[in-house]
Amino acid sequence: MRLLLDTHVLIWWLGREWLSERATSAIADEANQVLVSAASVWEAELKAARGNLDLRVDLAAEAADNGFTQIAITSEHAIAAARLPLHHGDPFDRMLVAQARLERLTLVSRDAAFAAYDVDLLAA
Repeated sequence: MRLLLDTHVLIWWLGREWLSERATSAIADEANQVLVSAASVWEAELKAARGNLDLRVDLAAEAADNGFTQIAITSEHAIAAARLPLHHGDPFDRMLVAQARLERLTLVSRDAAFAAYDVDLLAA
């Protein structure tokens, strides 16, 4: 399985907090490829810069140290995200949905709004 981690899932994974047993097992399973979007790193860094997130680590480096693959944002992803139905207003989350759909990834999240999209989900 190819998993795309929502921003909060990446942070929770690194802190070993709040993840469901199923999500934890899937992320830890070496048979699965775990991906982290540049959008998630961007979102977390913006929240940290605004004082809304106490980010004490370099997320990109930590993701790499955990064996996760980075997924860049392409023009194709941007167009797909912009054209999604407005079930979710957060541009970072819309990007994750677009990437998951285009790249055929399972999105790991606790965000209930993702259920409105045609995307494979794994509850975090």
